[in-house]
Amino acid sequence: MFTGIIESLARVTATSREGSNLTITLQSSITHELKIDQSVAHNGVCLTVTGIKNDEYTVVAVDETLQKTNLAQLATGAIVNLERAMLPTQRLDGHMVQGHVDGVGKCISVTPQDGSWVFRIQYPRQFAALIVEKGSICLNGISLTVFDITDNAFSVAIIPYTFEHTTMQSLKAGDAVNLEFDILGKYVARQIAANLVNLVPASVEP
Repeated sequence: MFTGIIESLARVTATSREGSNLTITLQSSITHELKIDQSVAHNGVCLTVTGIKNDEYTVVAVDETLQKTNLAQLATGAIVNLERAMLPTQRLDGHMVQGHVDGVGKCISVTPQDGSWVFRIQYPRQFAALIVEKGSICLNGISLTVFDITDNAFSVAIIPYTFEHTTMQSLKAGDAVNLEFDILGKYVARQIAANLVNLVPASVEP
């Protein structure tokens, strides 16, 4: 479980294919604090640390993950948002994030404001029921508040600190972004759907 509050950045130093899997090697200032088998969110995707050497570590993304996220686009030199799993004693400064990306959206505009930036994000219409005005979303691992929602787009405002300490500083129009919608919204939508099914009368045999 994560909170969507980015802890550090990592730089991709190598990638390699092993069958349908992608092995990613990264360099980070927190590598020395990591352990084998530890879960770390990379751009919002929960991956397991499989190897550590000096200031570099490796993770493996399976085909299912590559199909549903933007990790397949990572190349040497790319910068990635990092967050280690939350501790049960810490404050939940963001929102509850699983590290299970629902799908990929696209940045369609970046508008500088007076001391902030507004990013407009397009998302698949199938997730429209899971997003609400002033609700939370996890975008590339970052917990953000959404506004100006339509059935296929929303906006987020980024303050200078978040801009400077995450990959938002390099995000531009046309870039793909990982999206994880609020888990509470998913449970509510699931329950409503189940109740509607139960309200449908059973067919009567002639």
